[in-house]
Amino acid sequence: MRPLLRFLLVLFALPTGVLAGLSAQTPAAAAAPSAAPAQMPATPRAIREIREADLKRDLFAMASPAMRGREGGTLDELRASVWVADRYQRIGLAPGGADGTWFQWFNIVRTRVSVTSSRATIAAQAMRLYEDVIPLGVVPVEATGAVLWIADPADTTVDVRGRIVATLLRAPAPGAIRQTSYPDRVRYADAAINGTLAPLARRGAAAVLLVANAPVDSAFEAMAVMRQRGSYDVDNATPRAAGGSDRVSPPPVQGAGPTPGFLMRAAMGAALQQAPEVSLAVRLERFETPSVNVIGLLRGTDPVLRDEYVLYSSHQDANGVRLLVPGDSVLAGADDNASVSVAEFAAARAFVAERPKRSLLFVHHGAEERGLLGSRYHSAHPVVPLAQVVAVLNGDMIGRNHPDTAALLGAQPPHRSSTELVQMALQANAATARFVIDTLWDRPTHPEGWFFRSDHLPYARLGVPALMYTTNLHDDYHTAGDIPERIDYAKLTRMAQWMYLTGWYVANAPRRPAVDAGFKLER
Repeated sequence: MRPLLRFLLVLFALPTGVLAGLSAQTPAAAAAPSAAPAQMPATPRAIREIREADLKRDLFAMASPAMRGREGGTLDELRASVWVADRYQRIGLAPGGADGTWFQWFNIVRTRVSVTSSRATIAAQAMRLYEDVIPLGVVPVEATGAVLWIADPADTTVDVRGRIVATLLRAPAPGAIRQTSYPDRVRYADAAINGTLAPLARRGAAAVLLVANAPVDSAFEAMAVMRQRGSYDVDNATPRAAGGSDRVSPPPVQGAGPTPGFLMRAAMGAALQQAPEVSLAVRLERFETPSVNVIGLLRGTDPVLRDEYVLYSSHQDANGVRLLVPGDSVLAGADDNASVSVAEFAAARAFVAERPKRSLLFVHHGAEERGLLGSRYHSAHPVVPLAQVVAVLNGDMIGRNHPDTAALLGAQPPHRSSTELVQMALQANAATARFVIDTLWDRPTHPEGWFFRSDHLPYARLGVPALMYTTNLHDDYHTAGDIPERIDYAKLTRMAQWMYLTGWYVANAPRRPAVDAGFKLER
């Protein structure tokens, strides 16, 4: 089929959000830098090592029920990490971790509400945490007194200062529900909670008991599972946000945080209207649990250039065992992010078959879902000097949605760190998959903020040229519906070829991709 005809057929089948991000010229034009592209070398024969059957076999194994969702900071993640290391050993990589191993260990610092030392009583009746009542924040609370029931939380004539307030959860305005890819009931509940709690907090309430309305009450168990996990961090690492600290903040002290909120089941509404005595005592516990980065190494062939590295990035963790979708409790993480992990296995096979001039690091970052913890740690403690890493090629979710579209994040300002690296990626796309590039998701105005949610981010903040390959979010994101059976394996194969060939170009270029003058990632 002629290229122009093929492109037109794809174009008219695309969703409107993709069309809005395309130029009227070519699929790559919307993301392409203005500079004339350099001529890239011929595609190596080793690209044949990237086979759909291998990708499918590996993905069904990695996202199987036996892996139990690979949640960061659990034995399930560690089991998956050993499996990843074994795959790389079979492929022919060398271990690139600490002390001649495949692993770089770090500790997750986890803070959560203690269910053993916390308590909540209403009219002397004990409430079960996360079954009858859900603490909405990870903050310590000591509050006792009679409930002040407010029939209408929008009534500003009632003085709530210093009082324990109870009210019915208000339905959020449609515009307040964020248009993200999280499940509908989660987005609805978060909007309802924030919209009801925040005004009462600003008016000085000591604590707020929110009685669930019908939609939130039906999702009560799911909300409990999500909130019970608490917060996660990693010490002595690249900061979570620009200008932040590299150290874990101390746990909050009582009274120092925001006004505490609690979600109550709908059945508690009648009892709270009787202004009962309430006692709330929420205490926190903080502990460390291990996680790990899995690192494979392939040395380059050039005696000078092999001391520089192209870093392929994925994450092996997913979201574990939860109760978010009826009929299945395992969040298998097939697209997020087994799809990229197996694509990097395939790329590694191709590189072993035909080695490039520069060396390669394949880093599977632990605990990405807990806040980019593994990449934040490795970027601060790299196994090779960060100055020798010439590019980071990260992927996150590359196996779903329209068969002929994909996104390349970091391809346009203000996210673009290297025009030359983007040129290589776009030419690799033209030589392999020929995807239509959806540019909307790379814009700073996109509501998902997708560029800031994956493992390339800490490296980009430190000035390393970085890109993120993705086919974007979908309705099964972070649900039990993200299973191997729903992956488009033909598309995944093309994505793997694209990522591989970009790395081949970078690894064999006479000089490393230059960082754009004045680049500094801020938001």
